[in-house]
Amino acid sequence: MEFRETALKGAFVIRQTKIQDNRGYFARAWCREEFIQHGLNPDMLQLNTAFSFLQGTLRGMHYQEKPHEEAKLMRCTRGAIYDVIIDLRADSPTRGQWHGEELTSSNGTMLYAPEGFAHGYQTLVNDTEMYYITSALYAPQAARGVRYDAVTFGIRWPLPVSVISEQDRKWPDNCDEPHTSGIIIQH
Repeated sequence: MEFRETALKGAFVIRQTKIQDNRGYFARAWCREEFIQHGLNPDMLQLNTAFSFLQGTLRGMHYQEKPHEEAKLMRCTRGAIYDVIIDLRADSPTRGQWHGEELTSSNGTMLYAPEGFAHGYQTLVNDTEMYYITSALYAPQAARGVRYDAVTFGIRWPLPVSVISEQDRKWPDNCDEPHTSGIIIQH
């Protein structure tokens, strides 16, 4: 696997190294030892699958507050997504900044977000599936989010939003509005 740190400290783009032959290919999708070597959280506890029917579906921007913060490793297994992470760490010099990456079923690219990041994505084609593995179990009482279209962050989504949950429309949407968890993003 190839690891490239993004401009957001601790967040990585990870590319699978494919070994190909006449049968197809083999590629490692996760390796505890390589995560440790790169200073990433190797303790993954839960694997989730999300499937979206329509192009333009948006899910996010989600995170869990302490003590249930989670690192995430995201991979698109069918179709294509534009995957986005936002640094919400209080002590980070890149707090409030975001990184976006196109993940497809064929490009072998994954995105790793450490604890303290919000995560969301938009489907680029119909019938898209993604897997993500997390370092914490889902804790509904700790589930939080920020709006996908908040001017505070200025995320540039590639498509108009076709489908979004009512909950994702309700998250706080600017830097002056306190989040349910008490985090306030300031620039």
